[in-house]
This record gives sequence, structure tokens and C-alpha cells, in this order.
Amino acid sequence: MKLDDAAARLEALGNPTRLKIYRILVRTGEEGLPVGGLQERLGIAASTLSHHLRALVAVGLVTQTREGTTLVCHTNYELMRGLIDYMVEQCCAEGTCPPRLARPSKAA
Repeated sequence: MKLDDAAARLEALGNPTRLKIYRILVRTGEEGLPVGGLQERLGIAASTLSHHLRALVAVGLVTQTREGTTLVCHTNYELMRGLIDYMVEQCCAEGTCPPRLARPSKAA
């Protein structure tokens, strides 16, 4: 992945609403989620959602398919993994990696 591509994708995810949209779509798996379902979950105006989806589609993080009259949004998992790999490929290349931190337990 090129630096400029990674920067554009990270910039798109730098908006709290877009990051929330993306996290929802990542959770939905290959099935994706119709735009109407996203709007329902987020409780935002259709025009606002459209604006944010355009930004995610423009950098390739999200794809959309039409199923009849329904527009379904999908995560581009290959690109997501590529971005994550790009972020960690140089991890500790010039030093010692810190020990993994234990994942905090959720309060019961």
C-alpha cells in the first residue's frame, strides 16, 4: 500500500461518524447492511449518511451493491486488512517490541 493511499483512508476514518459507520459495517460481515438499516442504527439524516458513505466509498473502504431497490453497503475486508498490515509492517523494526498488554476484562 502506498503512503498516500493509507493517509487518505486513515483521514476518512478520522471522522467520528464515519468511524462509527465503518465499525458497524465491519460487524455485519459479508452480508453487509442496507443504507436504511445504517440510518436506523445511527439515527442521522439520510443526507448526512450519504455524505459520510461517499467519503468511505471514495477511498475504497466501503463498497455498495444494489439488490433490487435496496442499496447495500459492504466492508472491503481485503483493503481493511491491507491498511492494518501497512500500519504494523514496520512495528519495532528499530527496537524491541513492548510486551502485549492484557485485554481489560469487562465488568460483569
